[in-house]
Amino acid sequence: MLARERGWRLARLAGLGVTVAVLLSGCSFDESVRGFGWFKGITPEGRRMYELWIAACIAALVVGVFVWGLIFWCVVRYRKRGDELPPQTRFNMPLEFLYTVIPVLVVCVLFYYTAIVQTYVDRRVPNPDVVVDVVAFKWNWKFKHTSVDGDEVSGPAGSEVTTIGASDYIPVLVVPTGKRIEFREYSEDVIHSFWVPEMLFKRDVFPGGIKEDGEEEGIVNRFQVTIDREGAFVGRCAELCGAYHSMMNFELRAVSESDFARYIDLRKQGRSTPEALEAIGQEGYATTTRPFQREPEQNDPQAVTR
Repeated sequence: MLARERGWRLARLAGLGVTVAVLLSGCSFDESVRGFGWFKGITPEGRRMYELWIAACIAALVVGVFVWGLIFWCVVRYRKRGDELPPQTRFNMPLEFLYTVIPVLVVCVLFYYTAIVQTYVDRRVPNPDVVVDVVAFKWNWKFKHTSVDGDEVSGPAGSEVTTIGASDYIPVLVVPTGKRIEFREYSEDVIHSFWVPEMLFKRDVFPGGIKEDGEEEGIVNRFQVTIDREGAFVGRCAELCGAYHSMMNFELRAVSESDFARYIDLRKQGRSTPEALEAIGQEGYATTTRPFQREPEQNDPQAVTR
């Protein structure tokens, strides 16, 4: 009888192992799998968060394996062997002290390194190389290049150098690599969220604004990054902000310093964003996402006309 029960137990374990192997065989071992769902990112700040995430996952796995091992050891060691009731233990002070102290130590270590990384991610230098205003509105984005290398950026007749999204146009935010970039964010209506997944970072955009004299109204969020890889990276609104929240896409286009300087000069001359991008050898329109096609609705200013 005991031999039969052991046989069934082994068969169930073998079946579970085969099932897990089959499920895992369908997973591609790409960068996100190696990073426990994360990739390394395109900024030093992103890589620091990536390293913290990896360390936290490894710590969680170590604790999990230890706890699972104890559970299975207890299952095997103290399985029922007859009708006799095993000795009952009311408490074990050394063991209770151990499983109270160890979790506290783990939490303290994770808190310490989290505070270090958070301080590094939130740090700002006094004079960033590039300042970009990120203005969110229902349901799109406006990007304004405010200053480059300390000089104000303006187009013909003192006009602003902006890129504004529309229902049939995905706005492209052009930034340089190797430069310290400050993003100043505020919303014209409700709360939105500025998110570029490859940065491994997002920040909410609250109602506010910046007057011509520089005075701030409401809440203006700021953060700084240095992008060290060229490319086109999709951007999203990560805060449910209304009916067409899913349409709030944009693209971050990171180019070399020389191409960015040329791009800014072309924008100052009055060229549009697509025209300036094509002039520096880039795709004029977004390549990572496209406008959300939907049927036009009556009295809908965001409707796409077909």
